[in-house]
Amino acid sequence: MNKNYYAVVMAGGVGSRFWPLSTTENPKQFHDMLGSGQTLIQKTVHRLTKFIPTENILILTNQRYLSLVLEQLPMLSEEQVVLEPAMRNTAPCILYAALKIQKKNPDATMIVAPSDHWIEDEKAFEQDVKECFARCEEENALCTLGITPTFPNTGFGYIEFDKTDQQGEPGLKKVVQFREKPDYQTAKSFLEQGNFLWNAGIFMWGVETIINAFKNYQPGTYSLFESGLEVYNTDEEARFIKENYPKAENISIDYAILEKSDRIYVLPASFDWNDLGTWGSLYEKMHDKAGDNAIVNGTLLSEDSSGNMIRTEEGKLVVIDSINDYIIVDKKDVLLIYPKQKEQHIKEVVSKVKDAFGDQYI
Repeated sequence: MNKNYYAVVMAGGVGSRFWPLSTTENPKQFHDMLGSGQTLIQKTVHRLTKFIPTENILILTNQRYLSLVLEQLPMLSEEQVVLEPAMRNTAPCILYAALKIQKKNPDATMIVAPSDHWIEDEKAFEQDVKECFARCEEENALCTLGITPTFPNTGFGYIEFDKTDQQGEPGLKKVVQFREKPDYQTAKSFLEQGNFLWNAGIFMWGVETIINAFKNYQPGTYSLFESGLEVYNTDEEARFIKENYPKAENISIDYAILEKSDRIYVLPASFDWNDLGTWGSLYEKMHDKAGDNAIVNGTLLSEDSSGNMIRTEEGKLVVIDSINDYIIVDKKDVLLIYPKQKEQHIKEVVSKVKDAFGDQYI
C-alpha cells in the first residue's frame, strides 16, 4: 500500500433533505441509509482503506460529531478527526487538512471525498482514483471525477471538458469550466453537447499542488492558515484553530480554486454513483429491489400503491393502500408523510418545524 496516499473525508454536513432521519445531532452520514449493515461514513472509509493506509485517512467534521465518528470508526485515532469550530464551506477546511498532511509528508497525494455518497463498484472506484493519483504525481494537476449524466438533472453542478477529448474515449480530459446547477433546458443542452459530466465533488491532487494553488488564488486564506504551520499536529493546534478558523472566508473549493486554475482534469467515472442527496435519490437506488415501492428496515404489505419511499424502525410492518409517490418516514418522535414530488421543500419544512416546536425535532 502506498504510504504517500492520503484521504480527507468530508463529514460535516447536516443533510436536512433527509429529515426527520437526518438531524443536526445525528446527520445522514452516520446512518445506515440503505439497510446495508453499515452507515454511509463507514462504507466510505472502508472503500478508501482498500488502497489508502488507515492511518492516512482524516475525517473533516464539526466538533459536535467527534464522538459519533470515533464510535463508528474505532480504527481511527482522535488525531485523525479534524474538527471545524465554525462552518466555512469547503475551501478553508481542505487547505487546513492539506497543510496538516504536508507537514507529515511533503510527497503526499490526497483525495477529498464526501462521506455520504453511494458507490457500487468499489474496485472501479479504486482504479479511477489511482489513475488520477498517477497524473497528480506526474505533473501539478488538479483532478476530479465526473459522472456521465443519465438524464438532464437540475440538482447537480456540471463539468464541461474540452470537446477535442471525446467523451466515449477513456482517460483524463481537460476541464474547460465548472457550471452551476442549470435549469432544465440548459441541462438538456449539456447532454446534447456530449462533453458535460455531473460534478461528484471528488477531488485528487498533490498536497504541494493544492497548497500552491491557494497561495496563488486565495492568498488571504493561505496566509491565515499558513501562520499556524508550526503548531499543526501538536497540542497547540486546537487553540490556534479555534481562534483563527472563524476568520476564514466562507467559500467553496470550486469558487476558490477550481474555477480559477487552468490545470484541472476530469476523469469520467467507470463506477455507478448516487449522491443520496434526497429521499427520491434513495428511492431510485432501491426501488428495483422491492417492486414499485422501496422500504428500509421494515416489512411492507401494499395494495394499489407505487413509487413510495418508506423508512421505519427495524422489524416494523407497514401496510399501505392506494398511496402513490410518497415519502413515509417513521421515527420514534416524528412521522413524516410527504409527497415525493415536493421533496425539495423538506428543508423549508424543517424550518417550519423549528419555528413551531423549537429544536427538539430537528
